Amino acid sequence: MKKTIHTNEAPKAIGPYSQATEMNGMLFISGQVPLDALTGEIVEGGIKEQTEMVMKNIGFILKEAGYSFADVVKSTCLLSDMDNFAAMNEVYAKYYPENPPARAAYGVVKLPLGVLVEIETIAMK
Repeated sequence: MKKTIHTNEAPKAIGPYSQATEMNGMLFISGQVPLDALTGEIVEGGIKEQTEMVMKNIGFILKEAGYSFADVVKSTCLLSDMDNFAAMNEVYAKYYPENPPARAAYGVVKLPLGVLVEIETIAMK
């Protein structure tokens, strides 16, 4: 049975989608952007600060659903500028110190709200 996941600790969806959906032991987290759920604003700073906020938002959703970063099996990272790849990677790596998930990273023309990074995640129990 499909279950919709929502936490007030992560930003509300900015369109017709859920923060995450769980089904058959798999959690699909929608692309997270660097919005601070408390302020509703994009976090100030550059790619490192934005990636940190994105990863925190993913963590809030994982926790709400009863998962952790250790359960993540796949991530997709979207960057508005591939020159930010190394800095994004530096922050991202802190969340997966052992057995990192499979991942793809793409440079895209534009991201929602003009942010620098968006990351979607799949976790599995």
